[in-house]
Amino acid sequence: MAGDVPTTLSVSELARELEELIAALDRRVPRVEQASEAAIAHDAAALRARASSRLAELADAGARTAEPNGSDPS
Repeated sequence: MAGDVPTTLSVSELARELEELIAALDRRVPRVEQASEAAIAHDAAALRARASSRLAELADAGARTAEPNGSDPS
């Protein structure tokens, strides 16, 4: 059902969800006529930063998993 949040996500599903969230935040158009816009924009920027940071952590963990000995594949 739409809107249901799964109880568990795979790493790739979580990464995809974070990418979708970041894209949605990037598409958001500020509504300067709203009095609360500054707070909304601040919260959106903070959420985007946290999502980007988490996505980077997932990518880093995936890279470490792909190279368990820490060796450079090049």
